Amino acid sequence: MKKILFGTGNAAKLSAMRRRLSELDMEILGLADMDRQPPSPPEDGNTSLENARQKALCYYDFYRIPVFSCDSGLYFEGLPQELQPGIHVRTVGGKYLTDEEMLEYYGGLARKYGDLRARYRHAVCLVMDREHIYEAMDDSTASEVFLLKSVPYAGVRHKGFPLDSLSVSLGTGKYFYEMDEEQTDHLAVEDGVLNFFRGLEL
Repeated sequence: MKKILFGTGNAAKLSAMRRRLSELDMEILGLADMDRQPPSPPEDGNTSLENARQKALCYYDFYRIPVFSCDSGLYFEGLPQELQPGIHVRTVGGKYLTDEEMLEYYGGLARKYGDLRARYRHAVCLVMDREHIYEAMDDSTASEVFLLKSVPYAGVRHKGFPLDSLSVSLGTGKYFYEMDEEQTDHLAVEDGVLNFFRGLEL
């Protein structure tokens, strides 16, 4: 079984990735499984793919084992370019937003323009070594289209994922927080990563 490092220190993301990729013949490691703390990657690219590549190369050069990293951007149908968050979902007008500020800002957009059809464009970069680098950022790794509403989910919210409380699945009509893991797989980055690995012959 191949050991591959997922370039994240987020335990929840690591757990979700391990669950979604369980059908593959790979052991997914996280940064917390490694024996030393890595440097922080720059993440100053202009696209999700550039950021994913920066992270994967940084961790590969430090640990010298195969590593993959992900990055995402958020895009709305029908909004002018200057209002598209892209890779800067938490930064508006140069300010880094708290969870509550994100709810106020994006809920305000939905109040002004009506329910927003949205999609996450996910990028993934796998570095096996410096000569074998695989990347994707296309429809196969993107989420399904969903609605971003002005009124948040009334139940408990999860810290760090505020927009999920404004997000509603077109297929079920439910807020993301009302759906189980199986229902949300097609909306998350993990599903795009599974599609990515299925297309590779490693």
